[in-house]
Amino acid sequence: MKHLLLAAALTLPFAAQADDDDDTDPGGTLNPDEMSLSSSLAKAARGDVDMIVCSQGYLMTKKGSHEDARTIFENCAAAGWTGTMTWMAYMEDNAFGGRYDPVAAAQWDRQAAEAGDPIGMFNFGLDLLRGHGVLQDIDAGRAMIDKAAEAGLEVAEKLRTAEYDLDTVTPDADNWKYVRFD
Repeated sequence: MKHLLLAAALTLPFAAQADDDDDTDPGGTLNPDEMSLSSSLAKAARGDVDMIVCSQGYLMTKKGSHEDARTIFENCAAAGWTGTMTWMAYMEDNAFGGRYDPVAAAQWDRQAAEAGDPIGMFNFGLDLLRGHGVLQDIDAGRAMIDKAAEAGLEVAEKLRTAEYDLDTVTPDADNWKYVRFD
């Protein structure tokens, strides 16, 4: 009896293994490519997004694959993931995978703010204060910063406490972007 059990135990794993190239196997794919960047990109392109897929856009950006990051971020933003909206604003504002586009960046910031994202509120408040990508509106910008501070965003509270002195939250190396010519 022991010999029969041993023989069955030794042959069972081999019988249950699926051929990697056989998509018709009811048992699924052996060792599926489920956690790679390419898998996340394919899922995002299909609109099959979740927190893990959306976070992969960050890695794509950091490795310089900006077009792929845009695919992930845009599909995640369409599904309501507000963090990816702020990443799209960052990409537009820094010409990653496209041209420098402060208007598009401000639109992404506004979309995130309207969806209730405190970082989106803060960034859109900065856009309004500077008139960067949108018409300058100091009162609306301050109100948006206040809203982000009330949501618990520390940098927004820091800016509010500094009486909205933008130099307290942004490096002077970016000042060239915010020069107004009107």
